[in-house]
Amino acid sequence: MSGRFNAVVLGAGLAGLAAAYTLSKSRRRVAVIEKEPRVGGLSKTVVHRGFRFDLGGHRFFTKNQEIGDLVIRLLDGELVLARRNSKIFMKGRYFDYPLRPLNALLGLGVCESARILLDYSRERLRPRRNPVSLEDWVVANFGRELFNIFFKEYSEKVWGISCDRISAEWVAQRIRGLSLSVAIKDALLKLNRRHRPPTLIREFLYPEKGIGRIAERLAEEVSPNPVLLGFSVCGIRHSGGRIQSVTARNCDSEITVEADSYISSIPLPRLVKMLSPPPPEEVLRAAERLRFRDTVIVAIMVNRPRVTRLSWIYLPEKKVPFGRVHEPNNWSESMSPRGKTSLVAEYFCFSGERLWSMSAGELAQLTVEHLESLGFLREDEVIDSRVVRVPNAYPLLEVGYRRHYEVILDYLSRFENLQLVGRTGMFRYHNMDHAMETGIKAARNLMGERHNLLEVNCAAEYIEEVR
Repeated sequence: MSGRFNAVVLGAGLAGLAAAYTLSKSRRRVAVIEKEPRVGGLSKTVVHRGFRFDLGGHRFFTKNQEIGDLVIRLLDGELVLARRNSKIFMKGRYFDYPLRPLNALLGLGVCESARILLDYSRERLRPRRNPVSLEDWVVANFGRELFNIFFKEYSEKVWGISCDRISAEWVAQRIRGLSLSVAIKDALLKLNRRHRPPTLIREFLYPEKGIGRIAERLAEEVSPNPVLLGFSVCGIRHSGGRIQSVTARNCDSEITVEADSYISSIPLPRLVKMLSPPPPEEVLRAAERLRFRDTVIVAIMVNRPRVTRLSWIYLPEKKVPFGRVHEPNNWSESMSPRGKTSLVAEYFCFSGERLWSMSAGELAQLTVEHLESLGFLREDEVIDSRVVRVPNAYPLLEVGYRRHYEVILDYLSRFENLQLVGRTGMFRYHNMDHAMETGIKAARNLMGERHNLLEVNCAAEYIEEVR
């Protein structure tokens, strides 16, 4: 590969590919470098002996009409309409997800519900403070009793730290606008419809052969510009406030690519550590303090047409080692061979922990045992399995993370030809459409427009709510 590019994009997830797509459509010469053998990043679809599954079941929904139109245009004829139907399974019964407080109260019985309401009333009499942690926010809006029952175990299972160490920035966005008092008023006082809080979408478009088709189609449209798969970035040389070149290697060769501009969607701490000359010590220390939560995906193939009618099942109790299960057939019937289905379990962990290091056989056996104990399948129905380890799946927004984050952003802002995009690249909890939006706007910045990428996903209303 020879010559100089207008731009080099690091990472072939949705953010990086959206940037490369936008640049290629404007006849810019662009190269994409991706360490994995397939495009898609966190939004890829795994294919295994006729079965397909996503890395956790990713639903595409957007309020950005331009992004929505782009996906529909790319996947013309490939989209099906899926119904959202998610539940929490605990104490041997199902509860609505996202949590509907009155549904929870009715499901828990009279005595437990009375304790929850009394506890919530006491909480409302206390002076209100700005919440710092997930625990602060949930207790203020739902009461400690409901927090302990529904939020505490699941949140600590997902994030691997106690709830008083998880930043309220995360929880306020994910369940914004709802509290126990709002739910009670809505149900008992029959509030006027225009005063009701927004609810979550009930139906969504989904690619017939998995969410990974969005990334695959973007990559096809980037051609004839190169998308280099299996190349891991190992060095980023800079001088005079500009990135000069990127070096990447695969199993048997090394390449150095030069460009006028660079767009990075690779994990933010990793980007910092690859700069040459290295950043100041305080920036390197800040990068060490930003962490991601990793996941292990275990797909269990089942000799049955369907196990559930649900899109997701959340399992908060710590006695169950995985936190969420989805059944791809309920998203699209093309995700499994005819007459078969699969259940995909998500384990949340840090790389290096025992769970991360277990063999594929051990993980499959552990998953089957618990799915059987929960009543979802019998072991003699299992016909195959597949394990996929996913590093850097979720940015871990710990209390106090922002001061380290801002040290890094301040340093990187000095490079006039570098932009950060995507969930891992920006260390922001972006959904797929947010990631694509950052990539598109980064590309347009190179064409003379002026977009602040940090303003993406800062709307006052949660992205998946509709009125």
